[in-house]
Amino acid sequence: MATWQRFTAEAPELAEKVLARFLADKSHVLATLRADGSPRVSGTEVDFHGPDIFVGSMLDAVKARDLRRDGRFAIHAYPGVEDGGDAKIAGVAVEITDWEELKSVVGEDAEPSHLFRLDLTEAVLTWVDTDTLWVERWTPGRPRVRFARPGNGPVIRTELS
Repeated sequence: MATWQRFTAEAPELAEKVLARFLADKSHVLATLRADGSPRVSGTEVDFHGPDIFVGSMLDAVKARDLRRDGRFAIHAYPGVEDGGDAKIAGVAVEITDWEELKSVVGEDAEPSHLFRLDLTEAVLTWVDTDTLWVERWTPGRPRVRFARPGNGPVIRTELS
């Protein structure tokens, strides 16, 4: 797992594009796991602070209960903005329980709530150029991989440095 800063260091061009997608709108789609293992999607906002990316939640919201029980998540950046492709990140959310640390992220006037630091296991950007579907994926400590599917034909996989 990795911080946002590590993602930026290992794949700066991809990280810049993914960041642009997350900054293009305030609300995004968070996927969590319910107690029975089925998926749940919720709206969420992300916050970039220092080397990390965070999501917050109202106290005792179902998405917070999901993340406290099983921190695995995926976030799809708001897909309504046409430019820049389609960005997704995945990983494990770690709850910040230290009040001073929480205030350092959300501010001194923080109200009781949940705050989760997102440890990344993957970042993906998907876009279309002419008749080719492109997918670029980063995972910590591994080479980036780009997939191309021209004309809805066979997938071409390229390992990037």
